Amino acid sequence: MKKWISLILAALLALSMTMAFAEGDLDYVKGKGVLVVGITDFAPMDYLENGEWIGFDADMAKAFAESLGLKVEFVEIDWDNKLLELDNKSIDCIWNGMTLRTEITDVTSCSNAYADNAQVVVVPKAVADQYQNAESVAKLQFAVEAGSAGEDEAKAYGFSYTPVPAQSDAVMEVKAGSSDAAIIDALMAAAVVGEGTSYEDLTYTIALNSEKYGVAFRQGSELAELLNAFFASAWKDGSMQAIAETYGVSAAIIPQE
Repeated sequence: MKKWISLILAALLALSMTMAFAEGDLDYVKGKGVLVVGITDFAPMDYLENGEWIGFDADMAKAFAESLGLKVEFVEIDWDNKLLELDNKSIDCIWNGMTLRTEITDVTSCSNAYADNAQVVVVPKAVADQYQNAESVAKLQFAVEAGSAGEDEAKAYGFSYTPVPAQSDAVMEVKAGSSDAAIIDALMAAAVVGEGTSYEDLTYTIALNSEKYGVAFRQGSELAELLNAFFASAWKDGSMQAIAETYGVSAAIIPQE
């Protein structure tokens, strides 16, 4: 009997500590009056225009913060250090086309998935017809963002690669001829390479995987569930779809309930 009482008390204590942490995290953010969002330069999700961060993720983050009565601050982070930045409270969430990988979901509280994505291979347009499957790109030298899903895929396929600070840097490596190819998010590739972009001489070919985007908060934070509720509301009133249309990502957005 005493053993069962001890187990029940231990479970209640663990539950109370989890709730206290979650409430404490929400109170901490509200106490500051600002939601600090960790991002990288990643069009069409987060990018600078006339000194302001815009994009699908940036605009959704602004709207979410406003719904909580908070201001929003965007901090450009080293993507490889994103979990450290979150844990030490340099940022309050990671909201930047973040792939829901187990190494993130196991140690944070994440939102529901809100967009579909894939990791794709970017190559010079002039040689794209030579690289239409995984076997054909196996001997290329890749550039990938350190700590990204693209780096995960490079490792999984056994590709030779150079880690760089951001996906935009990976694209520039290909443009400069420093790397044969890059692995970046499909949503970014659609926005930054090809006709009408600054990289008209580049294109993307094969998809190496399929994945989903979410937002990560500190483990136990109530902000994840609050964001899920906000997503559902924004989907219902059409504002989420309107923002997606603005940035050309409508086809990737997952309906929210």
